[in-house]
Amino acid sequence: MDISAFVLLGHEQALRRRMDVVANNLANVTTSGFKREQPLFHETVREGRSEEPAARQTSFVLDYGAIHDTAEGAFAATGNPLDIAIEGSGYLSVQLPDGNTAFTRAGKLAILDDGRLAAAGGLPLLGDNGQPILIPPEAQAALRIGKDGNVEGPGGPLGRIGVTTFADERSVRVRGDGLSEGESGTLLPPAATRIRSGGLESSNVQPVGETTAMIEILRAYQSSKRMGDALDDLRKSAIQRLGTFRN
Repeated sequence: MDISAFVLLGHEQALRRRMDVVANNLANVTTSGFKREQPLFHETVREGRSEEPAARQTSFVLDYGAIHDTAEGAFAATGNPLDIAIEGSGYLSVQLPDGNTAFTRAGKLAILDDGRLAAAGGLPLLGDNGQPILIPPEAQAALRIGKDGNVEGPGGPLGRIGVTTFADERSVRVRGDGLSEGESGTLLPPAATRIRSGGLESSNVQPVGETTAMIEILRAYQSSKRMGDALDDLRKSAIQRLGTFRN
């Protein structure tokens, strides 16, 4: 396989990666708190042995993973006091079954059978003290969540929802189940916490933009395919001509 085939193969693999990311974005248009992802590629140039200066360098593409768009989604009012949305940056903390902590912006809360306040996928929501927030039965019908994250019942405060921010959003790794992982996060104090109850944060995916990107990827792949077919025809023609020579 010559170098041109390797370059085309790398290009088509990058296009497939882009298509997978765009398709995942479109699939999560209605997912609360979902952040649009974008693949990150990097060019690498390899030196060749050709005597022609223009052919000495070959450009390849490297897949550096994906980054997520941190733009805030629109607020969708639901009227449910257990639905919350974070205004600005930050994530809710939830406790995984193995005891580790994950992060999410999906604020559709619920109360588990044991009284713990839960977030995404029924995972216990962690308060600013790193522990689940317990809601007694007599307070479940009249629960109120303040802008600073304080959870209050008829008898008074029950805990405060912790909101964690990260200095570098690139360090936040998406798990693919509505949750993210990150390290060295900072817990916001009550004065800096901004939580809005009675609604959810919508996905920040723009369907029209993603559909347009999908069409562009398809056209780029078609162009790459035509170029590959042309190279195949050129090779066949060269082999046929070489076969006409006699020793």
